[in-house]
Amino acid sequence: QVQVVESGGGLVQAGGSLRLSCTASGLTFDDYEMAWFRQAPGKEREGISCINWNAENTFYADSVKGRFTISRDNAKNTVYLQMNSLKPEDTAMYYCAAVKDYGLGYVPRLEAYEYNYWGQGTQVTVSS
Repeated sequence: QVQVVESGGGLVQAGGSLRLSCTASGLTFDDYEMAWFRQAPGKEREGISCINWNAENTFYADSVKGRFTISRDNAKNTVYLQMNSLKPEDTAMYYCAAVKDYGLGYVPRLEAYEYNYWGQGTQVTVSS
């Protein structure tokens, strides 16, 4: 079975940094686009970043552009999210998601319904 597992969340002060990791198993990792989403209580799930199979294309939501960086290591079946200059507004459950990447002309995908496989989430809390 496919399994997606996030780690690296925690409690940090505003201005601090965290690095999230997501490891997928049960799939051919370099056949998949990967993405990070987040969801705060009472809010819609927000797509914040995605990366295609070979990391030649990345995309960021305006809310995190310039502060967060997505990367992947296909040899480790892992995608990362480096989060810098964290703000209290970044507090949320962070989810990793995967969808098949056919290597066609790149179109960023940051809508939750576009993804097939999801992790259980890792909590990020940023204090004032």
